[in-house]
Amino acid sequence: MKPKPSRSSRPANWLRIAAASLVGALAPLNGLVAQSPWETLNVGTTASFRGLSVVDDRVVWASGTRGTVIHTIDGGGSWTVDSIPNGVAFDLRGIHARNDRVAHVAATAGRIWRTTDGGKTWSLRYQAADTSMFLDAIVFVNDRVGMALGDPMGGRFVLLVTRDGGDTWAEAPTGSRPEAMDGEAAFAASGTSLVFAGQRHGWLGTGGSVARVFRTMDAGASWSVSSSAIPGRGGSAGVFSVAFADSLRGIVVGGDYQLPDSATSTAAFTTDGGATWQPSGTFPRGFRSGVAVRQRRDELIAIAVGTTGSDISRDGGRTWSPLDGTAFNAIQFAPSGVAYAVGARGRVARHVVR
Repeated sequence: MKPKPSRSSRPANWLRIAAASLVGALAPLNGLVAQSPWETLNVGTTASFRGLSVVDDRVVWASGTRGTVIHTIDGGGSWTVDSIPNGVAFDLRGIHARNDRVAHVAATAGRIWRTTDGGKTWSLRYQAADTSMFLDAIVFVNDRVGMALGDPMGGRFVLLVTRDGGDTWAEAPTGSRPEAMDGEAAFAASGTSLVFAGQRHGWLGTGGSVARVFRTMDAGASWSVSSSAIPGRGGSAGVFSVAFADSLRGIVVGGDYQLPDSATSTAAFTTDGGATWQPSGTFPRGFRSGVAVRQRRDELIAIAVGTTGSDISRDGGRTWSPLDGTAFNAIQFAPSGVAYAVGARGRVARHVVR
């Protein structure tokens, strides 16, 4: 029989065992940090970003706080930082770029600016007469036709339309604007509460008192609505981001930003163009504010990002698995499959899906 250790040796043995256990427990975490799939890019500003527009494999634009807009023309190797004239007080939650020279940004305060010279100069193309207008997202379906989404006013969502490349904007006819329920709104968390696939099929995600998805099949002339399978809650929960691979297959993510670690009902998918939505079998690990989707061979790849990290799905949003713990607000894919993501304090990164 081995002798019992003396009283004086027990603390030393306990410390050695505890230390070994701690190292073992931290090993997977250390490996996860060391092997983060996100490559951080130096953009030269500490502005926080929520607007993101990936034009192609080389041209990427992002917008954010203090009237800041950044863009790259070499796939993220270098970035140009611009500031909207007299825009330091504005939060630019939505951006859509057509190429390396033409881009439009939407401020939450009911303003839209455009550049046609790669961000060197900006012109104010729309300013709401009602200062309470709150814009959430902006999209273009071609070089001429675009749409901006705003929170409900007078019981209907605000939809601004341009048909001249963003030179002028006007409210869509009242009857063609989706009717909101009391307490229902859109979220300007990632600039993706309004998306289009092609020129006629579009979707609008909502939250608050209810969480629904509106869809149009005639370029916004009319809208139908479906339950999103993500619950609403007060003013903090619902659908925060919408993404479609084509006119039929789409994904919505969200949850409750006041409960960022809750992994209950944070994603849903559709295979019928948004007529019906099914909750994911396994959810992203918490609240998610942005999602992007693309077809890769026989897989429908999606990545969802949020304040507690990112998750990946390889089956069109049916199931999700953890990707990383880095916080991001918005994400989009480039045609090659590289994913770009943006977040707080100037965080911009890219990830190549393996």
